[in-house]
Amino acid sequence: MLISGSADHTVKLWDTTTGECLRTLQEHPDRIDAVALSSDGKRLASGSADQTIRLWDCTTGQCLRVLQGHTGSVFSVGFSADGQILASASADQTIKLWDGVTGQFLNTLKGHTYWVLAIALSPASSPVSILASGSADHTIRLWDLETGQCVKTLSAHRQSVSSVRFSPDGQTLASGGGDRTVKLWAVSTGQCLKTLQGHTHPVLCVSFSPNGQLLASSSADETIKLWDANTGDCLRTLRIDRPYEGMNIFGIRGLTTAQIATLKSLGAVEHPL
Repeated sequence: MLISGSADHTVKLWDTTTGECLRTLQEHPDRIDAVALSSDGKRLASGSADQTIRLWDCTTGQCLRVLQGHTGSVFSVGFSADGQILASASADQTIKLWDGVTGQFLNTLKGHTYWVLAIALSPASSPVSILASGSADHTIRLWDLETGQCVKTLSAHRQSVSSVRFSPDGQTLASGGGDRTVKLWAVSTGQCLKTLQGHTHPVLCVSFSPNGQLLASSSADETIKLWDANTGDCLRTLRIDRPYEGMNIFGIRGLTTAQIATLKSLGAVEHPL
């Protein structure tokens, strides 16, 4: 099953084999910026610009709880590995922890000085339950879920941190930012292990393969890059061909500067024959 949230205010559940839309969930009155599925596949959380999180029953599509408390858009949500804790990150500069089953409010984590854009919770293999948060204040914070204390602040990105993700073994954290880089961090020490460069626009999302050997990053430069998670080498760049891919417009007359720029954005090139 694939879950998607949209600016059309809906959450959709899809069958990844057939491509069929299984269910549409409609109760948020504003755009949906984040969705997360519990590890048992029974519960779904959605975060919205309406400043709420909703808990859904995936089988029936029923909204089980509306979680209120944030005073800004909810940009990211995530369940702990055992599904007992739900975390949410918001434009109100806070992270909130909720009971992943009942929706009861548990704690507020404060420390970021600007929007919290992304969160990730450590996998079951991690020896300590940790939450990582990325913010528009250019930092990543690591939090102890048991105590709610910030145990490390990671500062290396020069712009907003838009995505964070733990490796399957919980030992490495990947982050993507507005500075067009992907960074790999040692969770135990907070050391920046590698900086992966190659994207030409902000990096919007990062994700490890199930075996932890590959890292994927997506960017506003319209590409996805696959990296060797051990060496940091870029193995492949994925990009869908654009309508005018490879068309040479050098010397063509009658085009305005704006038209040339548009054609180039759609794949055209401009170089002497």
